[in-house]
Order: sequence, then C-alpha cells, then structure tokens
Amino acid sequence: MDFEFNKYADGLVPAIIQDSVTGQVLMLGFMNEAALKATRETGFVTFYSRSRQTLWKKGETSGNTLRVEEILADCDQDTILVKATPAGPVCHTGAQTCFGENTSSTANRNLLFDLEKIIQERRLHPREDSYTAKLFSKGINKIAQKVGEEAVELVIEAKDDDVELFKSEGADLMFHFLVLLRAKDVTLDDILLTLAGRKKV
Repeated sequence: MDFEFNKYADGLVPAIIQDSVTGQVLMLGFMNEAALKATRETGFVTFYSRSRQTLWKKGETSGNTLRVEEILADCDQDTILVKATPAGPVCHTGAQTCFGENTSSTANRNLLFDLEKIIQERRLHPREDSYTAKLFSKGINKIAQKVGEEAVELVIEAKDDDVELFKSEGADLMFHFLVLLRAKDVTLDDILLTLAGRKKV
C-alpha cells in the first residue's frame, strides 16, 4: 500500500493510532516515508518529530511503546491508520490516551478484553496454580456446566435484595462465559459483532 506523502509540502501525513482491541483512538502523530518504513520494519510505531526534525519511536524513553497490528490507508491514501497494542499509558501526561479518556468506564470496557487475553494465555500456557487452566483441562462439558451453575446462582440472587451478591454472581457468570468462548474458539469481538446485528431489537 502506497501513501501520498507528496500531497503535503512537508512530506508528512497524519497517523491516527487506534487500540487494536477496543477500537479506542489513542493519539495522532505524523509520519514521513522513513517513519512509515521504520514502523513496518520494527513492528513498533515510529513518528517524525516536527519539533526535533527527526524520527522517534513512541515509548523509546518511557517504555510505553505501540506494537503494530495493522496499517491501513484512508480512501485518498493521505492519512494512515495504525491499529496497535499499547504497552502502558499513551499520553506523556500519564493518561491512557492523548484525548484524556482516562475514565473508569473506559478502563472497565478494556478490562473484558484484557481478561480475555489472560484467559487465552492460561489456555495456551497452563500453570498449575491457575483455576482457569484447570477448567480448560477438564474439557468443554465441565466448562459449560460451570456456566450453567453460575447462571442459576445469578437467577437465585436476582430474586433477593442483596445487590452486592447479585453483582458478584454476575461477575462469576461473565468470567466463566469468557472461558467458554475461548474453549469454543469464539472471541468477545465475535459476540459483539453478533449483538451489533440486533440493533433493532
């Protein structure tokens, strides 16, 4: 894929960085041909610094790098979209994004995807002290049974007035459902896409 760097007098095109998992916009930077080449070759986002007039790898001093997952062009091929996995806060202020979206709601949305990654890690690299790994070792029937048990417990708590217990059972059900998804090789994104098709419900 080619970009129209010559469209701009300074040879720089905007580069939008998006979280590859959550879709959250993390930051905006600029790239020239050399920066894009370095990004592709190293697998980590590299920008061109207009103030310093040089290339700079995001996170080269802080360690908060952006690992590239996919690079896309817009319809005019003069804007770059990089889907990346951040290693820590993206903004120099310590915020999760450069747009100040360091809210608890954003963190909670990301939590499900982070938990999905951990569950998959336990599946691929089981540890003896991991409850999740033990669940996977027992097979799909046991995992499905646990989801059923947790669903029943949630229904029971729904009939009572203890909201904290209800939330606890809801969390248990959510966790075991995520384990079941990974056991079936289905992702959380797959479920969200299915839900997106039901907007008219």
